[in-house]
Amino acid sequence: MQLPDLNLLVALDILLEEGSVVGAARRMNLSAPAMSRTLTRIREAIGDPVLVRSGRGLTPTPRALELREQVRGVVEQAHAVFTSGREVDLATLQRTFSLRANDVFVGAYSGQLLEQLRRHAPRTVLRFVPEGDTDDDALREGRIDLNIGSTRHFGADIKVQTLFSTAFVGLAREAHPIFADDIDPSRFVAFDHISVSRRGRAQGPIDALLAERGLSRHVALVTANFHSAIFALAGSDLILPLMPRPMLDNLGRLGLRLRAFDLPIPLEPVTVVQAWHPRLDHDHAHRWLRRMIKQTCEGL
Repeated sequence: MQLPDLNLLVALDILLEEGSVVGAARRMNLSAPAMSRTLTRIREAIGDPVLVRSGRGLTPTPRALELREQVRGVVEQAHAVFTSGREVDLATLQRTFSLRANDVFVGAYSGQLLEQLRRHAPRTVLRFVPEGDTDDDALREGRIDLNIGSTRHFGADIKVQTLFSTAFVGLAREAHPIFADDIDPSRFVAFDHISVSRRGRAQGPIDALLAERGLSRHVALVTANFHSAIFALAGSDLILPLMPRPMLDNLGRLGLRLRAFDLPIPLEPVTVVQAWHPRLDHDHAHRWLRRMIKQTCEGL
C-alpha cells in the first residue's frame, strides 16, 4: 500500500490556516494553479472536500475541523525532528509570557504553572491579564501570547488546542439551610443566587433549563469574577450555582467553610482551550509553554 505524500499534511495545515488557495500558495512559494492541484490531491487522499467555497474564501468542512488539531500535531512533530538541535535554553531564557484567562483558571492552575517555570525557566515571568468584554485582536497584535478560556469562535487564522472539560457544582456556606433536605430544582430556586459575569449579566443557560421546568430564580448579586462571589457566600444565604470543579481544591486549602453540591438540573460541561497566533507555532519557547500548560491541565 502506497502512503500519501506527507507534504500534503503541511499543505493541508497551511490551507486550514489561510482559508485561501492564493494565500496558501504564497506561503508555500507555489503558483495558485499548483496549489489548487495540491488541494485536489488532499481531497482525494482524505476522501472529503476539506475546504468549500464560502463567499470570497474557503470554509473547512466538519471533517477538516476534526483533523485540524491532529494535522497540526503531526506537522509540529515533524518540524521538531529537524530543529531538535536548536531548542531554546530554558535555564537562561528571559521572557514574559502574557496569558489572558479568568480567575478560575488562575486560581486552579497558576501555582502548578509557576512551579514548572521556577524549575525549568526560572528567569521567565508569567503575566495574567483579565478577560475583556469583547473579542479583540490581542492575539494578532501580539499583546498576549495565549488566550485561555471556554470554547468560542476564533478567527480562521488562530490556532486552538483543547485543554480540558469541566463540570459545574453549586456552592453555599456549610450551614446553609439548603442542605437541610434533598436539593431538587424547586429547592434550588428557593434561595437567592449569585451570577458571575464580567458583562454584568444576571441570566444565562441555567435560566433556560429552569424555564423548561416552569421555574425561575432570583439573582440578588452579580459579580465580575468567581473570587468575589466566593467571599460573598460566607456571611449570607446566597447560592453560587455555577462553580467550576477545578476551584474546589483551592477552597479546601484556603480553609473556607463552604460546601459544594450537585446541581439538580443537567448542565453541559464547558470545554476550556488555549488559543494562539500561528506566527508563534515554531517559537520554541512558546511551544514549550503550550506543552507545559497542556500537561499541567491534564495532570490535575
